[in-house]
Amino acid sequence: MDVADVINRSTRGPVTVDMLVADLEGLGVEAGMTLLMHSSLSSLGWVCGGPQAVIEAVKSVLGPAGTLVVPAHTGGNSDPAGWVAPPVPEPWWPIIRATMPAFDPRVTPTRRMGAIPDCLLRHPDTWRSSHPQVSFAAVGHHAQEITAGHRIDEAFGITSPLGRIYDLQGSVLLLGVGHNNNTSLHLAEYLATWPSKRTHEAGAAVCVDGERTWVTFTDVEIDESDFPVIGAAFEAGGSTRRRQVGHVTGVLMTQRPLVDFATRWMNEHRT
Repeated sequence: MDVADVINRSTRGPVTVDMLVADLEGLGVEAGMTLLMHSSLSSLGWVCGGPQAVIEAVKSVLGPAGTLVVPAHTGGNSDPAGWVAPPVPEPWWPIIRATMPAFDPRVTPTRRMGAIPDCLLRHPDTWRSSHPQVSFAAVGHHAQEITAGHRIDEAFGITSPLGRIYDLQGSVLLLGVGHNNNTSLHLAEYLATWPSKRTHEAGAAVCVDGERTWVTFTDVEIDESDFPVIGAAFEAGGSTRRRQVGHVTGVLMTQRPLVDFATRWMNEHRT
């Protein structure tokens, strides 16, 4: 979004750390929460301090006993045979598989995650899970626990950071994004069972015993096409809180009821 457009939309004036703290507290974010945040910086309006200000505000509300988690996905580290946005010529595929740098949680950049996750990755106390395609970054009390043991063959399953948040009775915050970005609904895909549920073979470059290696693995085939419908149905039950945060409506929900609802919905409606 053009910066001039963002400024023109900012009818409350510049978004400051203090404004965000007040708005987040009004929404229901509390000290000690484990909070998975999906966000769009430009949707918040013109933020004084950009992504750093957003992170400082959230961390201030959560306090030392809280934990902030964000997606830090790296979808480019995948088998080029499946790339569609955009595709690459088939003769390139073996070259990419042979030369793609191994995922390194310390330096591998995110892809299409936005400015806020990118900023959190530079925080000195951030922990990042080891999945080469769908890692999560976290800072705070449970950060190490949440990001540990992220298996390559269970991207969004119960042993992933999403599953750790589920166990910790964590919450989900949507800031300027919809349920199509709500990764916790992927956890429901791992827990649900429907007739056409299937797995697929994936590939990625990882470090094994100190050496860069291309590995293949099998995982659940995910599909977020019905996530907006599931999210709307969940919200219709009154289990979310909505309030203006900056210049956008923030949506806050407890993750476990969301995942449990989505699991039941998929069991009933996916064919």
